[in-house]
Amino acid sequence: MICSNIGQAGGRLTFAGRDTVALAEQYGTPLYLMDEQRIRHNCRIYKENMDRHFTRALPLYASKALACRRLYEIVAEEGLGTDVVSPGELYLAKSAGFPMERVFFHGNAKTDADILFAMGCGVGYFVVDNPDELSAVDRYAGERGIHQKILLRVTPGIDPHTFEAVSTGKVDSKFGIPIETGQALEFVQQALGLEHVQVMGLHAHVGSQVFASTVFYDTADIMLRFLAELKEKLGWEAEMLNLGGGYGVRYTEQDPTVDIGYELSTVGRHIKEGCARLGLAEPMVLMEPGRSIVADAGMTLYTVQSTKRIPGYRSYVAIDGGMTDNPRYALYRSAYTVYLANKMDAPRDFVCTVGGRCCESGDMIQENVPLPEPERGDILAVCTTGAYNYSMSSNYNSIPRPPIVMVDGERDYVAVRRETFEDLAAREV
Repeated sequence: MICSNIGQAGGRLTFAGRDTVALAEQYGTPLYLMDEQRIRHNCRIYKENMDRHFTRALPLYASKALACRRLYEIVAEEGLGTDVVSPGELYLAKSAGFPMERVFFHGNAKTDADILFAMGCGVGYFVVDNPDELSAVDRYAGERGIHQKILLRVTPGIDPHTFEAVSTGKVDSKFGIPIETGQALEFVQQALGLEHVQVMGLHAHVGSQVFASTVFYDTADIMLRFLAELKEKLGWEAEMLNLGGGYGVRYTEQDPTVDIGYELSTVGRHIKEGCARLGLAEPMVLMEPGRSIVADAGMTLYTVQSTKRIPGYRSYVAIDGGMTDNPRYALYRSAYTVYLANKMDAPRDFVCTVGGRCCESGDMIQENVPLPEPERGDILAVCTTGAYNYSMSSNYNSIPRPPIVMVDGERDYVAVRRETFEDLAAREV
């Protein structure tokens, strides 16, 4: 099994020790399951190892991976901060009682309304993307009579060799200001000259689903050299350095395993050595794991509706969900591990494409999947769906979104209820 919280008993798939078929019968399908203890375990890996291996550090849960009030409550209880990329995520965090001083507000196109809403919420930090936003934050902070803490987002010019759509640290990027062109130095100088912002440090983010630690070493090296240049030319030292996203996760048996605790220890040592070599005081180090907090804590259950064979071509298995609850295959051709939850002891000798219910040819969950031959009513499970499934879900074809059910030992409870048809029409006038 790709993750320790997945197993089987009596020919049925288990998740967090629970019978998935029984959960499907209880709550219906499609159904998002989340393992609360796995979420807490993943939070603690980052929190404990960053506390141990960095002089000062704070992991920030990247809540674009999955945002709901219960998740913000869990993350806050585990002592993490969070980054939000929209006023909607900020609203959810605040309504969950998340400490605003541990919230970092991202985004490359914050509107005036976004900025004012965030300041009204008392958000701890803005991660400022560009000079136009910087001017707006300074202006609105002045009108409110506050000194707003900010980080400045810069691009280190690194290609992490991940999928193009999730690569964010190259010079040619919609995010941040590039170091290579000299613009980042001007950006910092501009910010330091403003009256109503307090520049706490710099932010860099090179991409998502990163397995190679050399990516974080290279990012740290570039950022520390840039901090040394800022110290020399502007007389300013950063109190914070945000290295961006966390580590990759396993979607299939072919994906590598990452020892996050060990990798963090090497990054911590690398930064300490770099600061000593460059004569820098060690900044507080931030990282933004999202996927690696929630991905393997999630599973989606579906009910098989039909099996269709096209001789000489392929076989299709249709389910009662699809790209509305998991658009990642349609967007990225993302790999997943798929099981028939009620036939775990049967041979996996039927190769098929798992297709969704949407009126869209591209509505697929996975192709070339070996399964026991499915029948109508079987329960199909897709693993590692905790990240970028619910958060990217939609009402395409006017299909209501599934619920999120948290599993916590012998307890299970609804964190987000299933949408209804009435919900679909609720905003119409």
